[in-house]
Amino acid sequence: MSRIIVYSDLDGCLLDAASYSFEAAHVALSMIRRLGAALVLVSSKTRAEMEPLRVRLSPLHPFIVENGGALYVPKGYFPFPIKDSISNGNYDVLAIGTPYLLLRAALKEIGRDLGYRLQGFGDLSVEEVARVTGLSAAEALLAMEREYDEPFVVDGPEIEWNRLQKAAQGRGLQCTRGGRFYHLMGSNDKGVASLVLMECYRRLAREEGGGVVTIGLGDSLNDLPMLALMDHPILVQKPDRSYDPDVQLPHLIRAVGVGPVGWNRSLTDLLPTL
Repeated sequence: MSRIIVYSDLDGCLLDAASYSFEAAHVALSMIRRLGAALVLVSSKTRAEMEPLRVRLSPLHPFIVENGGALYVPKGYFPFPIKDSISNGNYDVLAIGTPYLLLRAALKEIGRDLGYRLQGFGDLSVEEVARVTGLSAAEALLAMEREYDEPFVVDGPEIEWNRLQKAAQGRGLQCTRGGRFYHLMGSNDKGVASLVLMECYRRLAREEGGGVVTIGLGDSLNDLPMLALMDHPILVQKPDRSYDPDVQLPHLIRAVGVGPVGWNRSLTDLLPTL
């Protein structure tokens, strides 16, 4: 028997981009639970944001925060230790990303060097974060509890992507794009953290005499490192029904439907065939 692992982005993917609802994905979520598959939430969201969602969506399984900044695994989930992880409450945590204060300082330097006003979450008030994200004030406060990733916007003309990347790389960092924001981060990405977890699942499968089948779902460039690892990578449509043109893979499945609608349809089509 093969163990099915579903890795999923949240905003604009499993969660509706405007309402943050996952109601349209109800059928596929029920199917995942019925099959005994693992749903691993992989997001740019903070731990503080993801824990309430995890309780509702995937309470038993690991999750990945802040674009791969850290991997959280419930204690005892695997019958072996995770290398370099530390104990933190109910989790074994593998920290991969660059500390937030270093990212904040680097963002200011990059903006100054490029001649742009780059505004990160750390520059905004709770009310401003709520306005640009569509979150409530309470939810925005959770989104600002960042440790490994700084989302930011460009105040002014659109910035040249290559210049931005080079400025980040010159400081040992990198930029990526999500559904609403640019993100400045260290050497982490969703793929690095997903691969660590994938190797744990594969080791467990070997010990149990089985295999692993992986599915990944995302909608933006910051999902590409994760999707590239998957047996079945799925790209869902953005609110304007387009697909991110920067996400290209030879075996990519393009879901028909925006956000959780496409998420649901693609999985209800795929899961019965595995």
